[in-house]
Amino acid sequence: MQPTFLPWTGYMALMDHVDEFVFLDHVQFDKRSWQQRNRIRTSNGPQWLTVPVISRGKSDQAIRNVLINRETPDFPRKMIGAIEHSYSKAAFYKDYAEDVFSILSRDISHLLDLNIALIGFFRARLDIDTPVAFSSRMTVGGRKAALLADICRECGAEIYISPPGSKDYLDAADEFEEAGIPVHYFVYDHPAWPQVQGDFEPFMSVLDLLMNCGPEAGRIMREGIRHP
Repeated sequence: MQPTFLPWTGYMALMDHVDEFVFLDHVQFDKRSWQQRNRIRTSNGPQWLTVPVISRGKSDQAIRNVLINRETPDFPRKMIGAIEHSYSKAAFYKDYAEDVFSILSRDISHLLDLNIALIGFFRARLDIDTPVAFSSRMTVGGRKAALLADICRECGAEIYISPPGSKDYLDAADEFEEAGIPVHYFVYDHPAWPQVQGDFEPFMSVLDLLMNCGPEAGRIMREGIRHP
C-alpha cells in the first residue's frame, strides 16, 4: 500500500491483518491523492486536510522524494486548528492531540517521513505490531500486478492480501498465478462508533476513531475485519 496521510481505519485494519505490510514508496506520486490528504469529521460534514507539497516540474517524482512545502502560509497551524475545532470536545482529545500536533509541527522535509511518523503513532495506539518494509529498499521492478508479484516473491509471501480496489486489474493479470501466489481480497465491514459531531460519517481518518473511542479504538477497528 502507498503510505497514506492520516489513513482511514480500514487501512490500519489491513496492516493489522497481514503478516508483513509493505509501503509502496518508490512508485510515482499522484498529486492530491491519499498520500497528501485525508478527511476528518466536522459539524458540517467531512473536511479535507491537505499537506502542501512541492510539485512544479516534478510530475514524475517518486513518493519517497516528495518534499513538503513548508513555505505555504498557515501550514501546519491551520491544519492543527481544524483538528482542534472538530475534536476538542471528543472524549479522548486530550489523550492524543498533543502528540499528533507535535508530529505535524516537526521540521520534516519529506511527505513520506511525515506519513510514516503519523502511521507509527496510530500503530502504537491501536496495538499493531505487524512488521513493515519499504519497496524502495527492495530489488523489484515492473508495474501494477508484475510489481506486486515481484514484491511478494522478495518477501517470500505465500498469499497476497489485496485491497478490493485492485481487483479488476489483478483478476485480469496472470503474474500471481505464474508466481504460485494466491490473491485474497481484504473485505472490511466499516464499524460505527459515537462521533461527537453527530450522526456517524464513515471513511474518515482513523484519527476520528481515536479521538472518540480512545483505548477501545483497536477493538472497534478489528470488528470490521472479515476473516475468510
